[in-house]
Order: sequence, then C-alpha cells, then structure tokens
Amino acid sequence: MAGFDIRDMMNDIEEAPGKVWFWDLEKAVIDADRCVQCGACVAACPTDSIGIADDDLPTLVKMCTGCSLCWDFCPRGGLRHEATWKLEDPEVPDSAEGLFRKETEEEEADASLRRLEDQNLEKITGDNAAAARAKGFGLLEGVSGTGLGTVRETYTARVKRDIPGVQDGGVVSALLISLLEKGEIDGALLARESETTPWKGEAYLATTPEEVIECAGSFYNQTLALGHLDLSGYSLPPNPRIAVVGTPCETEAIKAMQARPWSWGSSNVEAVTLTVALLCTKSFDYEKLMVEEVSERRGVPLSDIGRVDIIRGKFIVQGHDGGTIFEEPIKNFHGAALKGCDECADFMGHAADISVGSVGSADGYSSVLVRSEEGAFAFEAVREKLELRELDKPEALDKLDGLDKRIAFKTLAREFDPDAPLFIDFEEHLANYRGTDRAPVEHDAVRY
Repeated sequence: MAGFDIRDMMNDIEEAPGKVWFWDLEKAVIDADRCVQCGACVAACPTDSIGIADDDLPTLVKMCTGCSLCWDFCPRGGLRHEATWKLEDPEVPDSAEGLFRKETEEEEADASLRRLEDQNLEKITGDNAAAARAKGFGLLEGVSGTGLGTVRETYTARVKRDIPGVQDGGVVSALLISLLEKGEIDGALLARESETTPWKGEAYLATTPEEVIECAGSFYNQTLALGHLDLSGYSLPPNPRIAVVGTPCETEAIKAMQARPWSWGSSNVEAVTLTVALLCTKSFDYEKLMVEEVSERRGVPLSDIGRVDIIRGKFIVQGHDGGTIFEEPIKNFHGAALKGCDECADFMGHAADISVGSVGSADGYSSVLVRSEEGAFAFEAVREKLELRELDKPEALDKLDGLDKRIAFKTLAREFDPDAPLFIDFEEHLANYRGTDRAPVEHDAVRY
C-alpha cells in the first residue's frame, strides 16, 4: 500500500496527480535490486528525508512529502541517463577547429554504421529499429559503440614524478593536487578506505594534497557519494568549489541536477564545479566481492591485501609486498556486481568534464578524455606535470563501449534514446518493467 494511502483512509482526500513517493522509488529500484548506490536520491531530497541505511542503501529517515525529486534524478528511476550526455554542448574553440572537423567526419562514419545497423535490425526482427533496440537487440557483432563522444582533447598520460599509491598513471591525483595548490578548488569528493572495514571505500572530502594522496587507488564498491554533498561539517570558504571523482552514473546525476536547479536541502550540489568520471563497466557490492568472493571463497584475509585492481579484464589482488596473491578473469566475479549496472550504457562517462581510465593506454598510463570547457580549464592546471602523447588505442575504448552497450540494451527494459526527454514518468517505467526480472516489488504492508 503506498504511503499516501494512510492519509487517504484517514481524511478521504484524493492524492494530487503526478506525485511520486520515496516508496515508489523503493519498490521500483531499491527492492528490485537495481540501485547503483550513487546517492542521487539523498542529494535531491529537498527535506533531507532520505538517509543511508546500514546496508549502504537509501532509506527514509523522516516523512516523505511526495515531491518526486528522488525518482526524477535516480539514474535507474526517472532519469534517462543517456539524455544527460547532451545537456550542454561545449563551444568549439578556434584553436580546435581542425580536431573537431576530424571528429565530425568520424561522427558521419558512425552515423553511416548506425543506418546500416538499423537496416539490419529491421530486416532480422521485422520491427522498426527503435522498437528492436527496446527489446534488447542492437549493436550487432562488428559494429562499434558510439565513439568517444564529445571530446576536446584525448591523451595517454602519466605523471612525470611518482605519487605514492596512485592508480595507473596517477593523472587524477595529480590533477586534484594541482587544482588545490592553485586555489581553483576547495576540496575533492573521493573515496578512501574505511577506518573500520578493510578494503571498503567510503566517501571522503579531501581538502589538502596530503588527503588526496591518502585517497589514492581504487575501491570497487559504490559509496553513495552524492549522499555526502552536505558540506556544512567542513571548514570551507563561502560558496565552495568542489571536484567530484566518481562513476559515470554519479556524474550523470550531478549534471541533471545542475541543469534543473532546485533547493536540494542540505546537499550543496551547486558547489560541484568539476566532475571526473572513472571509466566503468560495473561496480560491486562490498560484502559479496571482498568478504564472500575474496576472503571466504578464496581464503585471502583482507588484512593481507595491499592493492586491488581491475586491468584488461582481470581482477588482481596483491599483497603488501607487491606480489600477486591471485589474478582471475573479472567475469568470475560478476555475481558480486550491482545488478543495476547492467542497464548502464555509459562506460565512458559522457556527462563528465573529464573521463579517465586505463583502457586504451599502455600499462602504467591513463587514458584521458577532456570533454567540456570546465574540464579543459582544469586540465591546464596539471598539464606541465604530465607526460602526454596521442591516445594509444582509442579503438580499445570504442570496442569496450560497444560491449557495454550490448549488455545494457539486453537488460534495459525501456527504449534507449539520448534525444528523448530527460525524465521518465513513473507510470511509463511500470509499463516498461512490468513482467521482467527487474519489475517493481509490490508490498502488502502499509508504509508510514
């Protein structure tokens, strides 16, 4: 029974049309095991009614007003995540005219491939291409993804001087340290290891270069990072400027909220002036990955682990001495992945200012995609500290992007359409997902 039903029974007042309650989000996303733990619902709630439960999932902590914002900005709920990729088309600087002419030619080639795929889909399925994709078809073998998306600059990069504990080329840490030193940002929302739970990442606002270094490296569980945008507990100047480093779904939610300004309760969404997306095919549940798979099933005490990494399809666990404890194909751990990640077609962080990851570059280097004007400005702060060259293998990025999209199109029950409206009505979601293995979970109990 929905939350409003209590009031309906008590006072006979008919519910206002169009309201979506937290309980609707709960049954369609959280209880349906589709939550990707980005924290967007926590950040979007104007009354601070949503908190984080002990199981690292959003929960209602006080009365829901039915404002619908938690639903609207959830990347697995009302937010059409692919529509965030086009919310702002950056202006092309004169100096980049040649680069963008080349990109336009590549886009035209991609469009030709898309038209060919449309024809093949319609021939094979007997349906129009859009309907075929909505049913899980699309991106046939031999057809790539959509390319790198909107980019201003692309590089293979690494820091000239080592930074302790960094991942791959150390580009993200160097970037944040440079921005802090130059006074361009006041802090960076990152992940660091929990003080109480080994190898569990938790959201942390780093405000000094030393704290950035302390957060270096990767944790493969989500931290509900956007649920930690309440900056009131930190010593920050008025109107602080914050960088957020996170997964593509987190940058999508930030982009959407900033494009639709509102009163976000305690969350200072407008303080985010730079988003850095880490290339991501999926995130994992901490208990399933580190406790069940690594510690219990493979017998590796978490205290013995010095580094965890995912490189070129391999899940690698190393000891404190740098030696490899075990290395296995990442597909062996898919049961520990968040189910909602399967529906994401944004491996490359299209909505971010800068995208960074190891795919597409040699070992020890990072692939860097500078996407926006803000990203280009920020990158200038670190350029002199980096070894830069042309991106080693952009085709490797495109190939993995294509694979990621094939998976997404098989599991995404609604139509994938970057040109469609930003928000999806709750009733439309119900119609798309009803009868699938991701259908909303109905409850008989009355919710208060």
